[in-house]
Amino acid sequence: MSDRWSQDDTPAAVAGEARARSIDAGLRIYMTKVYNYMAMGLLVTAAAAYFGATSGIYLAIASTPLIYVLAFAPLVMAIWLGSRLHAMSSARAQTMFWVFAGLMGMSLSYVLLVFTGVSVVRTLLVTAGSFGALSLYGYTTKRDLAPMGAFLFMGLIGIILASIVNIFVGSSALHMTVSVLGVLIFAGLTAYDTQDIKRIYYAGDTSEIAEKKAIYGALRLYLDFINLFIMLLQFMGNRE
Repeated sequence: MSDRWSQDDTPAAVAGEARARSIDAGLRIYMTKVYNYMAMGLLVTAAAAYFGATSGIYLAIASTPLIYVLAFAPLVMAIWLGSRLHAMSSARAQTMFWVFAGLMGMSLSYVLLVFTGVSVVRTLLVTAGSFGALSLYGYTTKRDLAPMGAFLFMGLIGIILASIVNIFVGSSALHMTVSVLGVLIFAGLTAYDTQDIKRIYYAGDTSEIAEKKAIYGALRLYLDFINLFIMLLQFMGNRE
């Protein structure tokens, strides 16, 4: 019997396999945390939207100029949070994420006042299914989605600017164009962001850095989900 090591049984190979399994396990834990944070953020948003719609707070704000503050505050906070999260402690980053999710919910209270409950639930289910499939693709595909990033970012800036302009113009044609392009852009961003969130995982990160990366990833996917839902609602939602 030969006592020579086979190629797959050398100490280096065994150690390499052990490291790979460790990284895979760490990546699964990390991604699970990202999705858990995102899901909890969506629950906070849903609760805040329901409260805003049923308590009359949103209608009270809607009759004043403060409605513009409520409309733009989530966008401003999302930009600020995305750019400053790395400089915060993980505890503060998590707190600000919950605050942002609640603020987003208050701004979306109109959804429950304008659209029927059945159409909102139906659109939510379609969004969840689409998001799940797109995120799974981004996680599992071997194709490098990085080249899509610049194109999708420019498209995102474009629809944000067009949406702001349409608040004052009120063009139905522009509204429809933004909705169609929005669905395509946020569908692409869901896959791209998932792959990028997976890419930035590093097994050697400290627990503090890993936690902030998970919150940052959750913020990105949360925004993809919310915006995809809003865009789909323009087609699938039935008004009261």
